[in-house]
Amino acid sequence: MKIFQREKRSLFGEILDWMLTPLLLLWPISLALTWLVAQNIAGKPFDRGLEYNVQALAKLVTVREGRAQFSLPAPAREILRTDDSDQLYYQVRHSNGDLLGGDRDLPPPPQESPPIDGEVRLREDVMLGQEVRVAYTWTTIDTPQPQLLLVQVAETLEKRKTLATEIVKGVMVPQFVTLPLAVLLVWLALVRGIRPLAQLERRIRARKADDMSPIDETVVPEEVVPLVSSINDLLTRLKVSLSTQKRFLADAAHQLKTPLAGLRMQADLAQRQADADEVKKSLKQIGLSSIRATHTVNQLLALARAETTGRSLAKSQVDLVDVISEAIQESLPRALDKQIDLGYEGPQAAQAPSRIEGNGTLLKEMVRNLIDNAINYTPEGGQVTVRLLADRFSGSLSLLVEDTGPGIPPAERELVFEPFYRALGTNVDGSGLGLAIVAEIAEQHDAEVSIESCGRPSPLPGTRVIVRLRSPQPPI
Repeated sequence: MKIFQREKRSLFGEILDWMLTPLLLLWPISLALTWLVAQNIAGKPFDRGLEYNVQALAKLVTVREGRAQFSLPAPAREILRTDDSDQLYYQVRHSNGDLLGGDRDLPPPPQESPPIDGEVRLREDVMLGQEVRVAYTWTTIDTPQPQLLLVQVAETLEKRKTLATEIVKGVMVPQFVTLPLAVLLVWLALVRGIRPLAQLERRIRARKADDMSPIDETVVPEEVVPLVSSINDLLTRLKVSLSTQKRFLADAAHQLKTPLAGLRMQADLAQRQADADEVKKSLKQIGLSSIRATHTVNQLLALARAETTGRSLAKSQVDLVDVISEAIQESLPRALDKQIDLGYEGPQAAQAPSRIEGNGTLLKEMVRNLIDNAINYTPEGGQVTVRLLADRFSGSLSLLVEDTGPGIPPAERELVFEPFYRALGTNVDGSGLGLAIVAEIAEQHDAEVSIESCGRPSPLPGTRVIVRLRSPQPPI
């Protein structure tokens, strides 16, 4: 329950609501309980007075000539009747109903339990339309035939109510002073308790846009430490991401600068040439430079897509055999241009379990980059083979792409997965992004990538790239 409704949620307001709401709800309950307790306290001394009076009246019952008599002296009667606030009534009668003295209209007690000689009891009743408190007792008279007499004394409740009201006033009036003071103290305590959050907010706002350093956790309250730790973790990941983006943009600009400069130089050269053959040569070079630039841009886009989508991209059941077949068909024209034998060895789509949980577009991009990289580094007349192996015991799948190229030295096999890194001495056109794209897509699919030699004799030992993927299907 909220006493103060707000359009925007506030932590300060939430805490204040949950502290003040019970306080304001408990106050009327406290008032009611105080009234009940005050009535009980106020009634006790008057009940004792009634008990004393009924015992005193019982002693005034005498026996004369074998009959019970009750005689109340006039001064005692006046004292009993004299009261500024309440009316007192008394009655003495036989058990058979005969009145010996007092008020005839005073009702008899209920027959709830047998009478006991000398025991004083109390009850609530009504006398002449007014609520009264009645004390009554039974007393035995010594006659030839012992009899029980009922002695009752009744009093109206004005003094009791007045005293109870005074008790409630004495208790509740100070609460009217202390309640606003308690609200003020709660307000000040919350303001002081929330102050570290405001200080933290000011420190964060005062930071520069490029400041990714962690927030000091030692100057914040213990309850806020998990939040600050989460922010620090986010800042660390954001710092790494921004650093990667800056490096990526710098490397991309550097890689695009060369083909663009070549395009401009060839265009200027073509403008100065008068010979048609030389102009054709320049235009051919412009075309080759534009192809290289387009390839670099496509590779950059593929790497950016692999880095930014990743696990957030929807995944489904993908058949690797179909993915490999499509990638081979797209790469077949380039292989034919270089007279390279491009082939596939492995199960067909309906022969063995080859389905995994992944993104078909990214997996196809990974296989195509592996094939393109192998074609780039395989000399004319060479061979590129794509293999898919299924382990029937572990349920994992291994994708192998082998070529008959110069191979990759062991010292450089980890470096080739870095963006824009290219092995020295190969003289092969490329952007250096192919294997970086492969590594990124493999990581997004919880796969492992490794490079080893095919074991052929030098100078063309060949390269084998292995991608180990996990299959969701159970082992056979």
